[in-house]
Parts: sequence; structure tokens; C-alpha cells
Amino acid sequence: MTQIYSYEKIRNDMRLLELLSQSVPDIGAACTEIINLEAILNLPKGTEHFLADIHGEYEAFQHILKNASGNIKRKVNEIFGTTMRESEIRQLCSLIYYPEQKLQYIKNSETNLNDFYNITLHQLVSVCQSVSSKYTRSKVRKALPKEFAYIIEELLHESPQDYNKQAYFNRIIETIVSTGRADEFICAICNLIQRLSIDQLHILGDIFDRGPGAHIIMDTLCNYHNFDIQWGNHDALWMGAAGNDCCIANVLRLTLRYGNLATLEDGYGINLVPLATFAMETYADDPCHYFGPQLDKDDTRHNQKARRLIAQMHKAISIIQFKLEAAMIDSRPEWHMQERKQLEHIDFERKVFVRDGKEYAMRDCYFPTIDPKSPYRLTAEEQELVNKLHHSFSVSDKLNKHIQCLFSHGCMYGIFNSNLLFHASVPLNADGSLKEVDINGEKVKGRALLDKIGLVLRSAFNSDTEPKERKFAVDYFWYLWCGVDSPLFDKSKMTTFERYFLEDKTTHTEEKGYYYRLRDDEKVCDMILDSFGVTGQHRHIINGHVPVRVGRGETPIKANGKLMVIDGGFAKAYHNTTGIAGYTLVFHSRGFQLVQHEPFTSAEEAIKNGTDIVSTTQIVEMSTQRMMVRDTDKGAELESQIEELKELLYAYRHGFIKESTKNKFRY
Repeated sequence: MTQIYSYEKIRNDMRLLELLSQSVPDIGAACTEIINLEAILNLPKGTEHFLADIHGEYEAFQHILKNASGNIKRKVNEIFGTTMRESEIRQLCSLIYYPEQKLQYIKNSETNLNDFYNITLHQLVSVCQSVSSKYTRSKVRKALPKEFAYIIEELLHESPQDYNKQAYFNRIIETIVSTGRADEFICAICNLIQRLSIDQLHILGDIFDRGPGAHIIMDTLCNYHNFDIQWGNHDALWMGAAGNDCCIANVLRLTLRYGNLATLEDGYGINLVPLATFAMETYADDPCHYFGPQLDKDDTRHNQKARRLIAQMHKAISIIQFKLEAAMIDSRPEWHMQERKQLEHIDFERKVFVRDGKEYAMRDCYFPTIDPKSPYRLTAEEQELVNKLHHSFSVSDKLNKHIQCLFSHGCMYGIFNSNLLFHASVPLNADGSLKEVDINGEKVKGRALLDKIGLVLRSAFNSDTEPKERKFAVDYFWYLWCGVDSPLFDKSKMTTFERYFLEDKTTHTEEKGYYYRLRDDEKVCDMILDSFGVTGQHRHIINGHVPVRVGRGETPIKANGKLMVIDGGFAKAYHNTTGIAGYTLVFHSRGFQLVQHEPFTSAEEAIKNGTDIVSTTQIVEMSTQRMMVRDTDKGAELESQIEELKELLYAYRHGFIKESTKNKFRY
């Protein structure tokens, strides 16, 4: 039935219709585009992958992208499970994940390369046909590598079983081999399989710290085809390190704590020589027992001499951090963080810590740079070091490039297909209501709070921001890291000093905010979803930040399925805590699956022996009816475009807008 539009509506929308007519110039083009969009609405939705708290574990992260959280192996098993042995399936999957490296390994041992190429190319085309089947030809075409675009497109849409095209199909494969292009073609189609296996990637924060390669992860993401980021507390810390000295000190301290100097030095070109020189001179006589790097038992990256130097640097920057933070606290009294100034409570003569009339034994009381009369004053040498470090961070091109990527693809939260994504929390009151938080004199809560924080952080990097506002924005990165009302922290305090220096473990306690205590309540989750405007029959909150202790029986599914916590501990430092090595939440056209990963050995092992991450899939929520593009946010956009095109079609047919004659006649 033809849609009828009123004269008033056409006139009101005339400017929009005129703009649309520039790209859709006539009735034929409008009809074609409507048909195309209507068809897309009836395709299965693309597969979304959700990951959180990667913490620099780049090998495991990259492998999960390459194997699509095990989805590629499942596809290979579906296609070849009855015709190939398990060892052959492993080798084919290994080739898909690491084509360049695997080919070199195979060529060293394969006696009949032509036979291998012929068989493998047929297998890869079958896998690629399977993973591309839910996309339009146009979308697949855009993903094709230019060099082999025509050949791959022909192979994807022909079948060797088709008698009429059998010789044609086989001849393409034979010619790829005979012209010496098999290696390049295999690499191209393997990379295409990887790309088509994940339609959209959601990163729920904490790319940085603990693991050895956050910079490698960021390089991977900056070149990824479709992703978004919800900033985590560790991400905010590194973003702030581009100009905030407190953030710089914390970044350095955490990097040294886990012995991951490669991220700073090789990844971002940060000059650590001034810190090393200062630390060696200042703490030459200090064993720094409690500042040694936390390394795996089998770690071979650092010898004893290197570990000793890291411990000295670690202690040096920690003391500097406490001094810098005290100055920040004094400059921002509205943050109510005076109690976090700890150095003034040290009794240097008796070597005890005295607070609220109670004495605490200290594990370490060697402080050559602290003046008891003025404990927070930086020495001349410390100030010079801070200046050098500030300069090194501010001029790092790679760091600034990655920060821009975090801004262009990230925010404090995201809403995708009835799922509310944020890293840590939404501050709540004890009764479960949204907590009002003061940001630079403005009281906001819930969605408005996260929106405001996003604007504040961006203003720190905008050249047109007023100096006073920019200074607040730069300072606020540190508050996000450790402030009581920070949605990225949401604890009573950060007890860094206590954990380093005080024996009494009761002083190490960081009491979690009400969000963490109430998030298992379905009503609280519904209230939060309502406040963010998240609709849909099946809606969820998806978080990271707090590791799920699977080994202790804790479950990632909370609030009767309304909330999913997907921090399974990618970082090796968390493996003992969680009992696993990370989660991927997969949302495909049939529903949600939670993929639980075991520790990853290495890419080298995967290439050589075809080993894969051992993953266990848990069905979270499945539907009897397949979810189509029509049922997604993208579908809503397409339906809106269809409505605009129909209105344009009506305008053409009733003479409100004239069709273009530019391309009407062709010879």
C-alpha cells in the first residue's frame, strides 16, 4: 500500500529531501535503495563480542580476536567434523589464526606443497562462505582485500559442487597455485575470515596496566574494523598521564610493580633513565624489600640486578606520588580527601604510623627524601625528575595517538541493542537511588553524571577550553582514578600507602560503594536501565572492573540475568584470584553466550602445535526466534532511512522535487 504524505509534512521536510535527492537522484535509485535496505533488515544480526579488563595481555587478546572466542573452530567443526581428523582441524584453525607464521612452519615440513595448497584453499573458501553468509554482498565486498577482491568474491558465490561451474571454480584455485600466489591468497582469505567472524567489538575498559603490551592492544584496536570502548579507571589514568603529574606517578608505579617496562620504553618512548639514576643514588643503601616487581615464577625477562633496580625505582616514584597527591588534595578541598594524606602521620623517630590515636607498625621506614617537618615537599632532585617525566609523557606521539583513539571510539558508557555498557559502577545511595555527585559546582547523577564526566575529560584536550576549566579537567583524571564518588572507582578510599608500609591488614581495606552491594537486586538494575533510557524486552547491564572469583563459586550472572560481570581476569596477576583467564560475552542472532577462557600458552605454541585457548561456553540467554537486523539499533536506523526514502519517492512522483536528468541517458 502506497504511503500518503500530507502537503505540510512534505514542505516541512523539503530541506532534508533536497539533500537526500543529491545522492538518490531519481525514482529508480530510490526504489533500488528501499529494496536493498528492506532486504538487509531480514538478515541475521551480526555477532557482537564483549571483553573487559584486558590489562595489557596482548597475546591472549589478539588470539581471542583471531579465533573469535572459539567461534571459528566451531564453524570448522561444523563443516569438516565428519571428514577431517581432530589434528587436521587444529592445524587448519591454526593457519586461519596465524597464516603468515603457520605457512612458514608448514613449508619447512610439507613434501607436496601443491597438493597442500589445493586442498587448503578449498577448505578456506568453505569456511569463508560460512562466516560471510549473514552479510550482504556489499558489506563483504567492502571487507575484501583489494589485491584479491575479484577472485575471492567469485569463489564465495560459486560452488565446486555446481556441475556447470565446477571447472571454473577449480581452475581459479589451480591458477592461484600455479602463478605462485597461494601464500598471499591464503593470508588474505584467513584475515578475511577473522574479520567477518566478529561484526562489532565492545571493550568495557581497562586496556592498560599489569600486562606487558597495552600499547600493542591499542595498535590493534586503532586498526580494527568496528569497535567501541567504555573507559576504565586504568584507561583514565593513562589518558590523564598526558598532563597530570599524579597520574604519571601512578602509571609509573603500577608499571614498575608488575615489571612491564616495555610498554613505557618500547611502546611510548618514555625516558626512564632519569628515574633510574635518581633511584639508584637515593636508595643505594635500601634493600627495598617490599617494592620488588610482582612476576611469574617462570619469568625470565629480568635478572636479579634488573629486579633490584626496578624495586628502587618503584619506591622512589611511590614516595613522589604521595607528595604529589597531597598537593592535589590541598588544591581541591571540595573532593574531601584530606584523610588520604598519610606522610604526616609517620613518627620518624619511633618508626611507627599514628592515626586517630592508634599506632601501627611499619614494614619500612627508610625515607631519605622526606623532611619530617615538611613531609610533602618535593626535594629539588625530585622536582627536577617530575619535570623530566612530565615532558617525556607530554611529547610521546604514540601515547597521544592512542589517547585520541580512546576519545574517538570511547566514552563513559554505551547503549547497544538494549545493553547498557559501563566499566565499573553508577554511584548509588544506601536505599538504591541514584547518588548526586558534585562536579565543579554542578550536581548530577546517573546518566547525566557519566555524560558530564565525558565532557569534562574531553575538555582537557580541547584547545578552546578556558584555562581554569582545563586545569580542573586535567586534575579530574586523577579523581576518577581514586575519588570516592568516581564511577570508575566507587570505594571508600585507595589504600596504596597502607598496603606498602603498614603490617596491619585491616588498614588495607577498601570498602566498596553501594552499587557493588546492591547490583544483585533486579529492581535496582531495572531502575538504572530506566534512568539511562534503555528499552527492550531483554535488556541488560554489562560491567567489568571487579574480577569474578569463579574458583570460589562466584557467578558472573547477577540480578536474575539483568546484570553480567565479564571481568574474568585476563591479567596473569589475577589468574589465582579468579581461577580462569578471562571472559568473552558473545551476542549473536540466537542470544547470549559467555565464553570462559583458560590461560593462553603463547602464539608460538599455537602456531607450532595448533594449540588453542581452552574455552568453555555457557548459555546465558537463548531465543527460539532468531534475532534479525530489524530487531537491532542498526535496524531502527535503516527503518528511519527507508521512511525518508519513501517520502522522497512520494515527492518525486507528485512533483514536489524534480528527478535529476544528469545520468538519465547513457550510450
